[in-house]
Formats: sequence, C-alpha cells, structure tokens
Amino acid sequence: MKKQDYITWDEYFMGIAIFSAERSKDPSTSVGACIVSEDNKILSVGYNGMPIGCSDDEFSWEREGNPLDTKYFYVCHAEMNAILNYTGPYMKGAKLYVTLFPCNECTKAIIQKGISEIIYLSDKYADTNATRAAKKMLDATGITYRKYQPINREITISL
Repeated sequence: MKKQDYITWDEYFMGIAIFSAERSKDPSTSVGACIVSEDNKILSVGYNGMPIGCSDDEFSWEREGNPLDTKYFYVCHAEMNAILNYTGPYMKGAKLYVTLFPCNECTKAIIQKGISEIIYLSDKYADTNATRAAKKMLDATGITYRKYQPINREITISL
C-alpha cells in the first residue's frame, strides 16, 4: 500500500518558494518564488536580492532615508528573478508560487510571460497602491490568484 500522508503539490511548491526565500540577504523582507509548468514541473525559482554584479555588501538594504541609499531602487524581486532565471522557451499557462503577493512591476512581467495563476502566502501590502494596481491588471487579464491555505503540517530539514 502506498504512503498516505505525502505532501500536496501546493505544499511542495510553496515549500520550495519558502526555502528559496532563505537565500535572500534582505534583513526585513525575504521573498521566494517558484514557477511551475502546467504539468507540475519546476521551471524556475528566485528570491529577492541584488542584481548580478551589485554586491550585497556595497548596496544598501535600508528601508528609510535618502531614496538612493535605500534598497528600493536596487533589489530585484523574487518573481522577477524567477522569470529572468528561466532559460526555457515559454511559460504560458504556468503557475507562480510566491511568499508575498506580487507588486505592480512584477505583475507586468507575470502577465507578459503568460503565467496563468498566482498562489501567494502573504498579502501584507494589500492596502498599497502597488498591490491594488497589480490586482487590477490581473483581474483585467483573467489571471487567477489565491491565498495559499496551509494544512498545519510541519516539515523540518536537518543537515
């Protein structure tokens, strides 16, 4: 008889996104993303971080102060990194698992790549204009989004 308590696809792919977020050096918001094909194959992963060639030690991770001395002009979001890391021919019909609801800029790329569904863990910026604009674009293009529903399973990784 086969094992009965195996994890679901949603648990698996959100787990990959959560694990990817652990690569982020951002001290306040670590975000991970996992893009999955229609037949449940991982296409790409990403996390929020500085662009290649921009040192994590030289560019600021601050949230406040002179805008050029904060992270906001420099950090590449997890969703964008996952899209840019993909080397295959297309993503049409793919699903995006992400630990934080995408901003309006990442949403533009999500739409352009043909991703059809977003499964997110947190929507803590729901009241911001960036998230409102993202949802407006997603609704206009028919891309579905839903909050990930954990089933209170704990998985521990020990090395």
